[in-house]
Amino acid sequence: MRVLRCADSGVLVEVADLGEALALQAALAEDPPEGVSDIVPAARTVLLRMDSGGDVDAVAAAVGRLRPRRGRRAAAGELEVPVQYDGRDLADIAELTGLSEREVVRAHTGAEWTVAFCGFAPGFGYLVCDDTRLHVPRRSEARARVPAGAVALAGEFSGIYPRASPGGWQLLGSTELVTWDLERDPPALLRPGVRVRFREEPPRPDRRGTAGTGATRRDARQAQSEGGTRADAGS
Repeated sequence: MRVLRCADSGVLVEVADLGEALALQAALAEDPPEGVSDIVPAARTVLLRMDSGGDVDAVAAAVGRLRPRRGRRAAAGELEVPVQYDGRDLADIAELTGLSEREVVRAHTGAEWTVAFCGFAPGFGYLVCDDTRLHVPRRSEARARVPAGAVALAGEFSGIYPRASPGGWQLLGSTELVTWDLERDPPALLRPGVRVRFREEPPRPDRRGTAGTGATRRDARQAQSEGGTRADAGS
């Protein structure tokens, strides 16, 4: 680990890879150093934000003494996500993984996923699991619009698009579950440490291969609740 001061009220910890970041996040969540108000994990870093008047040097020293156990993951609740596996990239994912489409679905629903960190857009969680068969590259060309609720894969991650936006992930299917809602406390269902299970729902005949375009009503509801805002960057 490399422990660095971050501005006047933070400590940034750099680690070698995502596995170490997950282990460090779990250790800090279980026993946070005194004065830490927020723990923000990323792919290879963990940021600790301090209360006003907190002793940054003392926190940095406490973090430096930690020896996180690889394989540990923070526990922040559980979530079941119903999915219609009607994504327009499902056949491509099967070809990339060497699995059949049904095997891809069984692997995705059979794994226990954990939200490693959040980014790209409010409510977008990067989910990881131990099944390396589902590792696939991003699309060579991003789509101009991916609908809200699209369930996708890219690299070692799975994710759910919280709102309509550009995106380059491989689309597996779609969910009607609203993962980001400003009227909810907390607004995001997918928070670091949350364990996720995907549950298959049969696709409707008119949605096969649409990658969730049936979520138009969901998009409209969300646009109304958020004042019509939309993400302007792709994932």
